[in-house]
Amino acid sequence: MCNLDQDRKLLTETIQRLHQRGWCEGTGGNFSVVISKSPLRLLMAPSGIDKGKVLANELIEVNEEGAVVQGGGQASAETMMHLMLAKQANAGCILHTHSLAGTLLSKHHNGEFSIRIEGWEMMKGLKGIDTHESAINMPIIKNNQNIHQLSNNAKQIAREAPYGILVEGHGLYSWGKDITEAKRHVEIHEFLLELTWHERLLAKTIQ
Repeated sequence: MCNLDQDRKLLTETIQRLHQRGWCEGTGGNFSVVISKSPLRLLMAPSGIDKGKVLANELIEVNEEGAVVQGGGQASAETMMHLMLAKQANAGCILHTHSLAGTLLSKHHNGEFSIRIEGWEMMKGLKGIDTHESAINMPIIKNNQNIHQLSNNAKQIAREAPYGILVEGHGLYSWGKDITEAKRHVEIHEFLLELTWHERLLAKTIQ
């Protein structure tokens, strides 16, 4: 059963932690947790708020149409992505970050709309991976100011994605069954993306 007060506390702490890591500067990023599956309802950080200063009582609740049903703030323009991932990927928590590594790699992909990552011990932090002798393909979708089209494009790959999708020039969506798992997944994804970035730089240096 959902404990709303606990979810408010955990989500707020997670947002502030991601801000401290430099992954959602200023008002960047958007974050949600599913507090009801039927009818679908999300607890979210409101749009336009400094993510380093967000308070538990400032979080809003939105319904499956993306309308605010509790709280005084406005829903993020990207709420539809959160609702889609809650339905399509059975996500219980969705965390969208704007890290330097994720944003940069999503833009410079050489026409290949995925990033292959393999052979790293830290991959075992992703659900279902139990050996470093594994590989994931992080999908990249083109950015689109039409959030319905963006969500529809992501919908096509959400179930097969490794708990993460990159939006070109925009950043990472990562998710899990609950706040704890989603936080672990976003930390692992961000580590792997930064590792990939530095690995590419190193390869250029030693050529």
